[in-house]
Amino acid sequence: MNRPARLPAPPLPAALTTFAALVGIDWSDSKNDICLYDCASQQRELVQVPSTPEAVEAWLQALRRRFGGRPVAVVYEENRGPLTYQLMAVEFLTLYLVNPATAARYRETFTPSGAKDDPTDAADLLDLLIKHADRLRILHAHDPQTRELARLCEQRRRFVDLRTAQLQRLGRELKNYFPQASLLVGEDLATNLACDFLQRWPSLPAVQRAKTQTVRAFYYGHQCRSRAALQERLALIAVAKPVTEDASLVTPAVLTVTALAATIRTLNAAIDTFDTAIAAILAQHPEAPIFNSLPGAGPVMAARLTAFFGTDRRRYPTPGDVQQFSGIAPVLVRSGNQQWVHRRWCCPKFILQTFHEYARCSLNQSAWALKYYQRQRDRGKKHHAAIRALAFKWIRVIHACWLSRTPYDEARYVEALRRHGSPAAPALDAAIVAH
Repeated sequence: MNRPARLPAPPLPAALTTFAALVGIDWSDSKNDICLYDCASQQRELVQVPSTPEAVEAWLQALRRRFGGRPVAVVYEENRGPLTYQLMAVEFLTLYLVNPATAARYRETFTPSGAKDDPTDAADLLDLLIKHADRLRILHAHDPQTRELARLCEQRRRFVDLRTAQLQRLGRELKNYFPQASLLVGEDLATNLACDFLQRWPSLPAVQRAKTQTVRAFYYGHQCRSRAALQERLALIAVAKPVTEDASLVTPAVLTVTALAATIRTLNAAIDTFDTAIAAILAQHPEAPIFNSLPGAGPVMAARLTAFFGTDRRRYPTPGDVQQFSGIAPVLVRSGNQQWVHRRWCCPKFILQTFHEYARCSLNQSAWALKYYQRQRDRGKKHHAAIRALAFKWIRVIHACWLSRTPYDEARYVEALRRHGSPAAPALDAAIVAH
């Protein structure tokens, strides 16, 4: 009995015809499962490479020798780990990124049972590249200066979030046994005054045992020299009563507050170190003048926006690319005779935070931004929905400045609104004068 003739492999899409090989990688902390398609022989190969830098480097060198340094396309699930950093440094690789949710749903399409196997996942990624290369995102790496700035900004934010969590815990502990602390150190428990005070006197009895002259000298040493405020605090210390004297409650709380105050003080120093490093890079970055010109940006938001946009205009050809990638653009859902709009859930959270927080910061410095926000609230939108709408608007403005390499000018933008017949333009003239 004759076997049926083997059907030839379907032709590759035009976007992939320049590559000598296509590679799908399913990465993990311990190993990388790799499915390689040789475009000349039209054969697939499955290999497994340990995730150590040495093993990955050896595989890359073998890939270089085999294909003579000709272009190779690599597709894998998005990550920010060591694999990405190694692949980015190889000049003959073009990196295609797949959202993990997309990869999971593609796999579930053909394995509804939920079965999962790493080599099969690598082959599925390769199939996804072959069939949908035009819909996958190519990784265009930022220049080294921008990449460093981006990492610094992200790491700084993690320390800020960590400090916020410790501050919330500190506030809860103090309310349980030392509620007078907020009056003695101020509402902001992150200040050096608050941390030093709570490390030295973590309970009401402790500060009441201290000499008045000692407490006064402490406040003077922390630049708190208002006579009225100092007398008010000293009077409170003299007459205040503890919530409880139960040692089983107070002793653990005192140890916790002392440790938290020391941790917050350490985090403050770490954040200051990041601020110094960020400021040094931002001062040298060629795109910094654009983002420093944005109203309300300040050193933190200007750095984060600079790190996002970078110097390569190919990354975001249109403002819509930024709006969708950042998660600021809403999602339209249609089903039958119904349709509704909701916020985008699948997006890089730090980038979403960056535009959301910048839009909020701009309210105090930009007249048109404040008017736009108020108009959104008057239409019934809640605070965060109005901020996202403003961020959507800001992205168009910022993208235009970035694309043309032009610093932002509030008066110029308002004049553009007037030329286009915006009904808000007359009200903005007075607002700009007030600002």
